[in-house]
Amino acid sequence: MELTIVVGVRRVDLADADCGIAQSLGVLTDWWTFLLVRDIAGGVTRFDGLQRGLGMSRRALAERLAALVEHGVLRRQPYTDRPPRYDYLLTAKGEGLLPVLIALQEWGDRHVLGDGSLTATAAAGSAEARRVHALVGRRLPELTLPRHDGVPVSPAATDAWTVLYCFPGAFVPGVQGLPPYWEDIPGAPGCTLESRTYAARAAEFVAAGARIHGVSTQRPDQLTAFAAYAELPFPLLSDADGRLAAALLLPTFRAAGTDRLKRATLLLDPSATVRAVQFPVTDPAGSVGEMLRLVRDHVPVAERADARPGPDASA
Repeated sequence: MELTIVVGVRRVDLADADCGIAQSLGVLTDWWTFLLVRDIAGGVTRFDGLQRGLGMSRRALAERLAALVEHGVLRRQPYTDRPPRYDYLLTAKGEGLLPVLIALQEWGDRHVLGDGSLTATAAAGSAEARRVHALVGRRLPELTLPRHDGVPVSPAATDAWTVLYCFPGAFVPGVQGLPPYWEDIPGAPGCTLESRTYAARAAEFVAAGARIHGVSTQRPDQLTAFAAYAELPFPLLSDADGRLAAALLLPTFRAAGTDRLKRATLLLDPSATVRAVQFPVTDPAGSVGEMLRLVRDHVPVAERADARPGPDASA
C-alpha cells in the first residue's frame, strides 16, 4: 500500500507505507499545517484569526483545516448558527502533536537560531527573549494543568493576579537524583533556591494582590515530594504534557531525555492576560524581589485583598 501526500495541487507518492514518519507526513502535509496546529494550540481557533495571523489564502486555509478535521487532528465546534461559524480545536489525536511542536521549537532555538549549545537560559537579545516578552498583552488559552496533588487547575487564578514562575526542575536531595550533568547546564541550577525564596515572601505577594503558582514539566508525584520537602505554601503545576509550553511557545531545553522549561516568570491579571514577564532569569533568588516590585506596580490597590488563598491554593 502506498501513501499519497497532497502538496498544493500535486500528489507525491511515498512507497514506505510502514514508516510512521512517512505516514505522519501524509497528514501533516507541509509547513503551513504545522503552523496551523501551533496557532490553534496557542488559542487562535477561528478561521479569520488563523487567516489573519498566518497570511494564508482563504482557500488554502479552508483546504488544510478540512483535511485536519478529516484526519481527526481537529474538531469543529460551532459558535454561531447564522451564518454557521466554528472554532477549530485540537482532538486528543491533535494534542499528541504538542511534543512535536515543542521538539521543533527547541531544535530551532538551539540549532537554527542559536549556536547549538545546551543551555537552560538565553541571551537578553535572543529570539527566545523576544518571543517571551512579546507575550505581554496576550491572554492564556483555556487549559488546565494537574496540580502537584493531581487536581486539574488553571495556571492563572480567576479571582486574583498570578505570578507564574516556570522552572527547569526541582528535586528532593537523596530521593530524586539530579539529572546527569545538571550542574553543568547554564541556568539549570537554582530551582530550590527560587522556590524557597518565593515561599519565604509568599505573604508579601498575597498582601500585594497576587498568588504564586510554580510550573515545571516534572510529574505531579515529583512535584508533590518537592513541595513537601520545601514546605511551599503555594501549588506547583505539572506541564508534563507540554500544554502550556506549546500554547505560549515557551523556551525549553532537553536534558536527560526530558523537555524542560527554561526559567521564566509571567505576571497574569485575573483575566489570564500577561502583564509583565521576566526572561532571561539569571538570578533565581533576586528575581523574586524584582517580581514583587512588578506586582506592586501593576496590581490596583483595590484588588489587593482578593489574593487570599482560594480553592486553587496548595492542598
